Amino acid sequence: MAAGLSIPHSWDVTPKQAIAIQKELRDQISLENDFGDVKYVAGVDVGFEDQGRTTRAAVVVLDLFTLQPVDQCLARQPTRFPYVPGLLSFREIPAVLESLEGLSVQPDMLLCDGHGIAHPRRFGIACHLGLLTGLPAIGVGKSRLTGRHEAVPEEKGDWVPLVDKNECIGAVLRSRKNVRPLYISPGHRIDLESAITFVMQALTRYREPETTRHAHRLASRK
Repeated sequence: MAAGLSIPHSWDVTPKQAIAIQKELRDQISLENDFGDVKYVAGVDVGFEDQGRTTRAAVVVLDLFTLQPVDQCLARQPTRFPYVPGLLSFREIPAVLESLEGLSVQPDMLLCDGHGIAHPRRFGIACHLGLLTGLPAIGVGKSRLTGRHEAVPEEKGDWVPLVDKNECIGAVLRSRKNVRPLYISPGHRIDLESAITFVMQALTRYREPETTRHAHRLASRK
């Protein structure tokens, strides 16, 4: 998967160059279901140490049916790209790829803390990471980056479309009753309906699915 990966661009780029790369690669994203049986799902999250100078990338692999962790890896790298909204993948993915390479159990699908096509250029971190690894990937955002939506009903599992420029780019999903919703969007090799289904399958009593919840704990642990 990530081992021996051929990266189609440099990571040593300016924000202007990063935007151009996003625009170039976004046409390679597939929003159709293209996966077989899914047994292992991985949560991906990134934290920072040393006032942002060190990137901590966590990947936790769970059995989709028991939601129990079966493998995990944490990678640390110097932070090489500035914080620029809409360009977080250039800041975070190099360390994420190292973390993926350290796994002994390879995931069948990625659930990323961030966005897929619910992004101004339709190329969030779930798109970028899915394209680089070849894995189906879903964006699970805790806040809205772009788009608009109607009020979300309060029951768990309710959702409304997230729309930008008359295009449905995701779903605003109530993952727990009376709790702030999540922003779900396909990243690569999956459609929106299936993305919602997998996120719902990974939910327990928390706002976040177990995948990204476990990854966030690992990424944030000191």
